[in-house]
Amino acid sequence: MLLGCSVSSLAAKFAFFPPEPPTYTVKKDDNGRLVASGIPRDHSLDVLVLDTKRGNKVVAFYLRNPYARLTVLYSHGNAADLGQLYDLFVQLKVNLRVNLMGYDYSGYGASTGKPSEYNTYADIEAVYRCLETEYGVGQEDLILYGQSVGSGPTLHLAARLPRLRGVVLHSAILSGLRVVCHVNFNFCFDIYKNINKIKKVKCPVLVIHGTEDDVVNWLHGNGLWKLARDPYEPLWIKGGGHCNLELYPDYIHHLCKFIKEMESITTATRLKKIRQSLRLPRKSSKVCSSTTTTFTTNCCCPIRIQKPTCSGCSQTGCLNLRCCKGSVYFCSLCCGGDGQ
Repeated sequence: MLLGCSVSSLAAKFAFFPPEPPTYTVKKDDNGRLVASGIPRDHSLDVLVLDTKRGNKVVAFYLRNPYARLTVLYSHGNAADLGQLYDLFVQLKVNLRVNLMGYDYSGYGASTGKPSEYNTYADIEAVYRCLETEYGVGQEDLILYGQSVGSGPTLHLAARLPRLRGVVLHSAILSGLRVVCHVNFNFCFDIYKNINKIKKVKCPVLVIHGTEDDVVNWLHGNGLWKLARDPYEPLWIKGGGHCNLELYPDYIHHLCKFIKEMESITTATRLKKIRQSLRLPRKSSKVCSSTTTTFTTNCCCPIRIQKPTCSGCSQTGCLNLRCCKGSVYFCSLCCGGDGQ
């Protein structure tokens, strides 16, 4: 017997790989200012420790550029922390002419707690509040950047900020389960359901993905780009993998082009686009009368999906799953029933 929460935990294990040990520590210098060990002393860098609503303390780096008109909030991938990303942040700050805020998820680097989907949501919300209150950055002047698993918290926040300037999705995922199994069906126990949240993002979305990504298939990036309401010209890096896209010249050139266009977008233009999208007719939904569907993943046997027959199940979206080639049976995943 295997319940939905177990599958969700399995997907989470594939999602989070914090460096062990962390590549830096945080302490106070002689002036009482927070500094990070192993990071060059930089007067344009603020080291911050922020409280989240889930009781964790997350570390953030804020890098100032005196010529910046926009700020980038960067959510990194699954196997890195701020100590490893500092040099990249400096390059992006200079080349893109932006202020940049990066942060470590709960359980990464010097941040406390354990990494989980909902902790990362609380983490990015705390960082955004800091940008608003401490640095006066409104959503109109903010670009969210999500790399790999960082696309999860990025789209979580982007879906809630209707006046956001832009979003960059770098080697992003459609959902956690879709990285493990190439399924075309939504499950209640999936994590980082970007495939649903991308449709709620109202600002321009730039998607960057390598064609030879063997960790997150290029189809994830292509799928997100097709689902975006305001898709920007994507960057498909031929031969690019999952962790080396920054090494290709097209990467920084295309990013610079995107940032410059986002700088030139006026509030009037943004509002016009939003009004036009609200006036678009809704697509008619097709109701399927069948109660059973069979599909195949690339990592296990065919799975049969059917509506629950349990009279005590109050969740209309609850599903019973049975593996046709084995004895694994998922019963009442949403309402926590017994496997039979």
